[in-house]
Amino acid sequence: MRGRDTVPKRGGKATADSAERLRRLQAVTDAALSQLGLEDLLHELLERTLDILSADSAVALLLDQDGTFLVATAAAGLDQDLRHDVRVPIGLGFAGGVAVRGQPVAVERFDHPGGVEAALLPARIVSVLGVPMLSSGRVTGVLHVGTAAPRRFTADDIELLQLVADRASLATEARRSHLDRAAAVALQRSLLPARPPSIPGLDVAVRYVPGAQVGVGGDWYDVFDLPSGHVGIVIGDVAGSGLHAAVVMGRIRSALRAYAMETDDPADVLTRLDRKVQRFEPDAMATAVYAVLDPTLSTVTLSSAGHLPPVMTHPDRPGRLLALAPDLPLGAYRGAERRVTRLPIAPGEGLFLYTDGLVERRDQSIMKGLQRMVGALHPGTADATCDAAMGLLDGTAPTDDVAVLAVRRG
Repeated sequence: MRGRDTVPKRGGKATADSAERLRRLQAVTDAALSQLGLEDLLHELLERTLDILSADSAVALLLDQDGTFLVATAAAGLDQDLRHDVRVPIGLGFAGGVAVRGQPVAVERFDHPGGVEAALLPARIVSVLGVPMLSSGRVTGVLHVGTAAPRRFTADDIELLQLVADRASLATEARRSHLDRAAAVALQRSLLPARPPSIPGLDVAVRYVPGAQVGVGGDWYDVFDLPSGHVGIVIGDVAGSGLHAAVVMGRIRSALRAYAMETDDPADVLTRLDRKVQRFEPDAMATAVYAVLDPTLSTVTLSSAGHLPPVMTHPDRPGRLLALAPDLPLGAYRGAERRVTRLPIAPGEGLFLYTDGLVERRDQSIMKGLQRMVGALHPGTADATCDAAMGLLDGTAPTDDVAVLAVRRG
């Protein structure tokens, strides 16, 4: 960006004209736009901004998920329809500069350098004012207006455009959050069916409850039979919450199933899965327990990637936590050692696997939570075991996701 940057200082009382503009802007942002979709909302807001600020162009650019580009999402007053593939790198061009500074920038005589922003700031635009869109102090986008005649933007102009950006940011974050949660719920439901698969000789039950505070996250469970006659049983938890965690969870779940087709060694499966996470999900981390039942269902081999230990359930006595040594979580350290534990399973015995949302509480130690859980798991069917576990929630919504899986040999 070249030209003379000016950011007028605010001072004095707003004029009657600016007060009226502020009133009109508040009216349209508070009511008329509340039911629109995101792009329509931004477009309508920009159209009103052109009128209120007597500007000739207005553009809203939103930060992409990686935080490296501003994506042109809505515009008003341009000579041609907005091309949605316009992406401005952070730190480059006018909008990229506003995003880096995190504060308003006004240019009275804009010297057009061309490049990627040419479609957003056509040659007829002489003066430009840009402000950041902020959410909790974090830049989430940039909104800028331009005029075809030279103009020195006032403090009132900046205040008004910043108000537009603030309202647009609130609406954008709210709609993104709603869409992300809806998409995460849909993905979670598609990957975690409420009805477990039917496997001869096994009684299987599952439960899943999303967290009240963080919403849907990366907890998952799975039970599947393999061509070798073995049965795979897994539970895991991807760090984080929301759509991103759910997407990562889906990819990890699918990859584990693929690796399980190639080897019956759970440590080998987790080793391969760890390499996949390290290579293709570099910012992800997950815990998991993967267990493999032999074709006779009489022996189970387990490996843990940093997950809480399963419970061995019995038909005529309380269950017990397995002394399963946890190795490092997936994605934690390249080349982490993976070990296995092999145990016999008699008829009527089984495994109960769970995620940390079931036992973690702010007012108690994790060990106390584990002891309370084991004490609640009385002998019974897999469904009865899951119901007893859900009873630990005391009828309240958990703060974190809770996924449980009970498998009992018939």
